Amino acid sequence: MLKGKIHNILVTCFVLLAAGVPLRAQDGAYTGFTPYSIFGIGDICTQGSAYNIGMGGVGIATRSSRFINYLNPAAVTAIDSLSFMADMSVSQNNRLFRQGEKASVNNTFNINNITISFPIYRSSAFLIGIAPYSSTGYNYSYILEDPSIVGNTGNAVFYSSGKGGTYQLFAAAGVTFWKRLSLGVEGRALFGNIAKENVFSFARSAYSNINSGYEIAVKGKSLKAGIQYTQPLGGGTTLGFGATYETGTKLGGQVEDYRVSIGTSQNDTLRYVRTDLAKNGGLSIPMSYAAGISISNSDNWHAEINYSRSDWTSSGMDVAKGFAVKGSSSFDTRISQEWKAGFEIVPNRNDIRYYYKRCTYRAGAYYKQAGFAVDGNQVNDIGLTLGASLPVFRYYNAVTFAVSAGQRSANTADLIRERYVNFTIGFNFHDLWFQKFAYR
Repeated sequence: MLKGKIHNILVTCFVLLAAGVPLRAQDGAYTGFTPYSIFGIGDICTQGSAYNIGMGGVGIATRSSRFINYLNPAAVTAIDSLSFMADMSVSQNNRLFRQGEKASVNNTFNINNITISFPIYRSSAFLIGIAPYSSTGYNYSYILEDPSIVGNTGNAVFYSSGKGGTYQLFAAAGVTFWKRLSLGVEGRALFGNIAKENVFSFARSAYSNINSGYEIAVKGKSLKAGIQYTQPLGGGTTLGFGATYETGTKLGGQVEDYRVSIGTSQNDTLRYVRTDLAKNGGLSIPMSYAAGISISNSDNWHAEINYSRSDWTSSGMDVAKGFAVKGSSSFDTRISQEWKAGFEIVPNRNDIRYYYKRCTYRAGAYYKQAGFAVDGNQVNDIGLTLGASLPVFRYYNAVTFAVSAGQRSANTADLIRERYVNFTIGFNFHDLWFQKFAYR
């Protein structure tokens, strides 16, 4: 029986991770879209499943046996000792961009996370998953109006676009001591491909079009340590504390810098330089740390606040070719900070008459300062979230919904204001895989 369960686990791991392969292969579609993703390795994705997103993104101090919480590796031990759990969520993002009188909209769809978790031995457990880390998606153009250029070349248009992203494959293990203190460690492998292209197109055939850009492949490894502690207060109320620390990630991979002249009869390579990031050095994702405090009452309600911080000023993103942006607008690195708060409530989890009383309802809010600034103005993000989990069949199976609405922009009227409404739906699977049957 146990051998069959282990076989089922391995098969499920393979299927779920194989399902994540299309994440990297979506070269023909945007996995995310924002003009701010032109900088560095792209727009850093919101971490967590639909469960976390519906509560403002909190999870550092959350311990739940009903949902997988991969924001803190110490939380993996909250799983029941007989449980196998899996979580998969997808997201659909809708954005409205405005700069002065100009406006545009964009919609994207992507897998948000795939994770599985199961106990190892007594008070220890294991988790493995894959999720996006950053996305690059932008597309803009403008007509050149410099008389000294247009007078010689005729009408000329500049196009710029970028696609791709990075993803994280992670595995975590944790153990609980004295039923209150939990420790966990997680290993993460980062990988992905980003393509950035610029095109100068001239109306007169006597002038060749110029294509230039960067083909970027990145990879890296990091470790995250987590801790959680719970303190009963009486009456079923529990106070929880949590913290995580993640090491910095020195990026490897390569950057191909090219420039090609495209004529009517032939193409000429004007520049082609391949740079090894590991040998070049200096490019990294910084270390980060987060802390949270929560208070909960049995299975009835849970409230939490989180804070996280990472310093991008020494990451090298503002100087490395293919990552830095220097032009009409200049990007520079800053310290990234996030403040999050969330709340969830279940009217009556055991109600046998009204289904809606067994559902879980969530709400949250967040304020984020990005790890970069545009023309000296740090980009901030503020928003509200709502969520709900609808129980399905037996055990802890559920369908989870989350919606986040907010605005991101720098504090100046000259830059792009981004308003968004994002939808996330998650599927939570739960089963008892480690029962010992008695035969008489």
